[in-house]
Amino acid sequence: MRVKIRSTALVKGFRQSAPYVNAHRDKTAVIMLGGEAMADENFQNIVNDIALLNSLGMKLVLVFGARPQINCALNQYGLETPYHKGIRITDSHALEVVKQAAGQVQLDITARLSMGLNNTPMAGAQINVISGNFVIAQPLGVDEGIDYCHSGKIRRIDIDGIQRQLDQNAIVLMGPVASSVTGECFNLTSEEVATQVAIRLRADKLIGFCSEQGVLNQDSEVISELLPTQAQPLLEAREAAGDTGSGTSRFLRGAIAACRAGVTRSHLISYKKDGALIQELFSIEGIGTQIVMERAEKVRQAQIDDIGGILDLIRPLEQQGILVRRSREQLEQEIPRFTIIERDGLVIGCAALYPFSDARTGEMACVAIHPDYRDGDRGVMLLNHLKQRAKAKGLETIFVLTTHSLHWFLEQGFLLSDVSALPNTRQELYNYQRRSKVLTLAL
Repeated sequence: MRVKIRSTALVKGFRQSAPYVNAHRDKTAVIMLGGEAMADENFQNIVNDIALLNSLGMKLVLVFGARPQINCALNQYGLETPYHKGIRITDSHALEVVKQAAGQVQLDITARLSMGLNNTPMAGAQINVISGNFVIAQPLGVDEGIDYCHSGKIRRIDIDGIQRQLDQNAIVLMGPVASSVTGECFNLTSEEVATQVAIRLRADKLIGFCSEQGVLNQDSEVISELLPTQAQPLLEAREAAGDTGSGTSRFLRGAIAACRAGVTRSHLISYKKDGALIQELFSIEGIGTQIVMERAEKVRQAQIDDIGGILDLIRPLEQQGILVRRSREQLEQEIPRFTIIERDGLVIGCAALYPFSDARTGEMACVAIHPDYRDGDRGVMLLNHLKQRAKAKGLETIFVLTTHSLHWFLEQGFLLSDVSALPNTRQELYNYQRRSKVLTLAL
């Protein structure tokens, strides 16, 4: 009797994926799915894999684009929409077509995620797909004399609302059309929606699709991993060559911003390769390109060699009148009072603590964060570090004087006060022309 030998390759692969199943459970991923992917014959396989991720306990936000579908619909109506700086100018006629095309794509994705036939990979999946007004938009306005009309940008995201749906194991589906507080609709870019949702949701991953296996080098080989500082020149080179709308360029823009704002990993894979999403997330070698956060940032006391970096950071804010101007000589004398955030040798944040020991209080001053890194919690990091320094000096409160950041300090627990609450020596130096708000925080 001949015995049939069955392959154990599936068992081996399943065992190798087990650590990743555990690692990804309860983690949040924002998936950026362009219209090109939905037009590809492999799209149903991508949907099946998204359903699998949901069944394995991942919390998923699916952000879809519809650029090719919109272009096709516009051609049918004989409409043309020029672009300015890579963004479609959406007039009132084009907006109706955009809403129609985006609505059809949304319904198609929802229908595919609702499949449950016994002979399909989604048998018994029972996925809840939730769409809603999670994004509030505002118009882009006029740039260089060009009116963007109904093309818009994000004004507000209901992160709490999204999180409630994710906690119920639903897939949140979001598209490129959002309403405003005035009841109008605006056409957004899917990469902006995906990136900002990932940042504000503090997602663990941002996942994107392109026609290639990932970002390719000059030999057409996949670059498996990039830091944002390495990805930036690649993006700039693509844009200089006129490539602003491809899936790779759109993803790189979003991934660089997301990583700098604290999203640990961003993955770019091919929408043409069956199983690319599963292989990227559940295998050791992966298959696409990862954009990963740069080396850990350091919060430390400033040294004399940091003066140049601090000056580069605060000079633009001084020129705008946000910070009081400090000379290099003054900084040299006061450098022991400064705390900085350092990232790869670059000073990306700073703040100073000026103690008034007799009054058992101290002033938090010269707070600045580099523009590229303001989406994270770096201001909170500086505040916590200065609070520890203040406590070590025996101080009981700290205070700030601010003209532009009132709400941020209130969110951190500061209370509005007045000039009379300042130490006498600090009251004498108060500049009534600046009319800075005085806030205090008990330690």
